[in-house]
Amino acid sequence: MTTTKQHTTLVLPCRGTQSIVSAFLAVFVAVAALLSCSRSFAQADAADAGSGKRRAVLIEFKEDINPLSGALLKRKFEAAVESDADVIILDIQSPGGFTSVTFELMDMVLEAKDVETVAFIEKDAISGAALLALSTDTILMRPDARMGDAGEIVMGEDGAFRYTPAKSRSVLAQKVRDTAEATGRPLALAEKMTDKDMVVYQATNKDSGEKLYLSDKDLASREDADQWELSPPIREAGEEMFFTVNGRRGVELGMVDQTVEGREELAKVLNLQEPIVEMERSWTDTFVLLLNTQFVTFLLLLIGLVALAVELSAPGIGIGGLTSVLCFGLFFWARFLGGTSGWLEVVLFLVGILFIAAEVFVIPGFGVAGISGLALSLGALVMASRRFALPENEIQWTSLATDMMTVMGAFLGFLVCLAVMAKYLGDIPGLSRLTLRPQVMVAADGGASATLVSGPAWQRVEVGDTGSAMSALRPSGKVQFGDDAVDVVTEGDYIDPGTEVRVVGKQGARVTVRKV
Repeated sequence: MTTTKQHTTLVLPCRGTQSIVSAFLAVFVAVAALLSCSRSFAQADAADAGSGKRRAVLIEFKEDINPLSGALLKRKFEAAVESDADVIILDIQSPGGFTSVTFELMDMVLEAKDVETVAFIEKDAISGAALLALSTDTILMRPDARMGDAGEIVMGEDGAFRYTPAKSRSVLAQKVRDTAEATGRPLALAEKMTDKDMVVYQATNKDSGEKLYLSDKDLASREDADQWELSPPIREAGEEMFFTVNGRRGVELGMVDQTVEGREELAKVLNLQEPIVEMERSWTDTFVLLLNTQFVTFLLLLIGLVALAVELSAPGIGIGGLTSVLCFGLFFWARFLGGTSGWLEVVLFLVGILFIAAEVFVIPGFGVAGISGLALSLGALVMASRRFALPENEIQWTSLATDMMTVMGAFLGFLVCLAVMAKYLGDIPGLSRLTLRPQVMVAADGGASATLVSGPAWQRVEVGDTGSAMSALRPSGKVQFGDDAVDVVTEGDYIDPGTEVRVVGKQGARVTVRKV
């Protein structure tokens, strides 16, 4: 539209009047300009709101569902929610996995507030992955992608997979029905993904014409069962099969919202900004996955135990102590991020190490403290890899056995390394200082005498020997016996420095003294 402006010339009778009119015109122009700008801004904002694209975050999930992959997905999902995204897309391609982890992920998605959750299936979402997709607000699939087959199976003692007991199946079926009801999908078809024995029909009410998908179990429990006319069974929901559909058929049956050919069409359907922000796997995630593999876990434990033994053989913060801290630190860090370990396991492990150290330095021999420390340490390492307190099914028993074999294998490897170290450590350049080797007298002609003149100081002390306390004994401390300073303990009494004491007992490296 073209606007023509007419200019009017005013003839003012005097200078004062002209000034007043000019001021009035200036104010009028300023107000008009402000109103015009305000209108322009309002129109611009309205236009932006009308054509604005939503911001989305895409998370790939292309592995089996296990405690580690589930924990990593939770971290990414929580980060996506905290980023204030409008849409969170789960790009799912998975064969499923642990039922307990699947339930946790379903609850995580269902409980997400103020954000639309979308499952994008390009190939296969099977078993637990199909249930994860079922928990989202929107399911988009490629036409030939597949979803379903969520029956719960377990491996038997003979290695064959079997249908789980009815108790476990009942919990799963109810969880699926509740999820389908929350997301507005056919309950009977959703339950059929987990139950091969039921049959699903499309039923039409004879009076109202309402159409529903009902199973034989649903009909048997309805009081108005005779009011429904049944079609032949749904082809994908017949007897002795778990409900599985491709994208096209899923749309027809109401299980899938729409089919798309790829991410570009996905963005158009959901009205998203492009390119879609993708939360790619970070180096931390990759490193955590690597550290949680069975072989790397075995190496971390083996090296950590050997380094700990080296440190205990020569107390002080040395290479052994630092290496041990690094190995066990990486082990527990990976389990923390993997969601299988907490502070309880760390505390139990540290208490076990303290018990072992007390057995080595304070209570010579190998008694209750040493056995307790060993049990606590190894038990904590096994617990750090588990998400359950006690195994409840064959899968959990198998997983527990695998973790125990890894820990015990590392411990047996440590014992072998310890035996080798005890035999050859003194001959390795730079490490001979870590062993207590007796000194050999050197003859005047330069030859070595076979007479041993020294060894550990406590070996040369006998019951009845007397000495002088070099430090306060509270109840442990040092006593001077001739030229030797020996670590001793009293029978529980406090003894002042300089007091004469007598050896009244000796058990291994433990020397017990009493005030003379």
